[in-house]
Amino acid sequence: MGTLGIIVAIIFIIFLAMKGYSIVFIAPIASIIVIVTNGMDFFPSLIGSEASFMTGLTGFIVNFFAIFLLGSILAQYIEKSGAAQAIAQKVLSITGTDKPFPVLIAIFLISSILTFGGISLFVVLFVVIPLAKPLFKQLNIAWNLIVIPVFLGIGTFTMTMLPGTPSIQNVVPTNYLGTTVTAAPLMGIVATLIAITAGIFYMRYALNKSLAKNEKFEAEEDAQELALKENVPSFFLSILPILILIIIIFVGSAMKVQNIVLIGLGAGVIVSAIVFHRFMPSHKQAVSLGANGAITPIFFTAASVGFGVVITLAPGFGAISDFILNIPGNPLISLTIASSALGAITGSASGGLGITMEAFANPYLEMSVNPDAMHRMSAISSAVFTGLPHAGAILSTFALTKLTHEKAFKYSFITMTVPNLLALIAALLIGIFLY
Repeated sequence: MGTLGIIVAIIFIIFLAMKGYSIVFIAPIASIIVIVTNGMDFFPSLIGSEASFMTGLTGFIVNFFAIFLLGSILAQYIEKSGAAQAIAQKVLSITGTDKPFPVLIAIFLISSILTFGGISLFVVLFVVIPLAKPLFKQLNIAWNLIVIPVFLGIGTFTMTMLPGTPSIQNVVPTNYLGTTVTAAPLMGIVATLIAITAGIFYMRYALNKSLAKNEKFEAEEDAQELALKENVPSFFLSILPILILIIIIFVGSAMKVQNIVLIGLGAGVIVSAIVFHRFMPSHKQAVSLGANGAITPIFFTAASVGFGVVITLAPGFGAISDFILNIPGNPLISLTIASSALGAITGSASGGLGITMEAFANPYLEMSVNPDAMHRMSAISSAVFTGLPHAGAILSTFALTKLTHEKAFKYSFITMTVPNLLALIAALLIGIFLY
């Protein structure tokens, strides 16, 4: 009965998430289903002060709020100063804007640079999609293809693979495993190269197929247009905070400095405030919008983690845990399965990863599994199946582009699943034979 209750709760989350309900609302209800069907103490399991849904939620916020906050403020500075526009224009000047494929490559590169620079993928969407629309219209490229370069840039290697990336998916394992954000660099670099290669190959294939079918640009008239700033920073100034962030992360990780991502993001915000000063309409607005913008993403993820805590406390979870831990073969295989499944269930790589670490980090460490390999494998696998219909990134992108699941979901799913899956297989082989 307890195990069945967990399965029912998971189905409940997936169904309501696909219907558009907020995870902050449905996660506690799903937790109640688990609590009741497993015969757990109701209020201690839901809002208790030791191990409960609420301690899971608040614990995640305590550990990661500063990263969400500084990352969101940095994103506001880069967007509001025109730095993102300057970076985009530089990339487009190199790739050119007179042919369809170079434009797709440019959108991919812009998305990748901004995401690797610590900018939230949701903020990147607000920057890149309005920039891309007039180019797609000018070259008559089918608008539903926009999701391919965008998701390749924000939903694959910069999210989970590339060593040093400040994404929350790369930071979460450090709190549980004692690793750094540059953990298992060989696995990460090989996975990155495979993901990029597979993604670009698919992007070229999808474009050629669209052109062969004579598909045209079609988009709703009210889709967001980009208001270009006339006075923007130089490319060097625009990229400077991102470079400083990356350098601090790599140097600090090599020296085993604690909270190095937090230090790097803080330095990036300070540098942005200085070098973008004369391009900023308002520092107060950037800081306030950034602070407010950090609230929703962290609560979404924290609610998923809170639900995960309730699952791990439930007696019915024992059967699921035993099944995963007893999967034959290298322990990294079973960890990969667990992280992939939980990422798919929650529709969030970070939420699924938080649950995985909460439930399985200690058991696998006690089995003497290499922490660096665990870090990289769990991060990569958490994103493999997050391109599902109820995923937050999918829903946000379709809302901004005015696309529908019918028109663009196929491209989104393939772009996020195939490169991530191929990269995961390569990383798993390296983990098994070298770690």
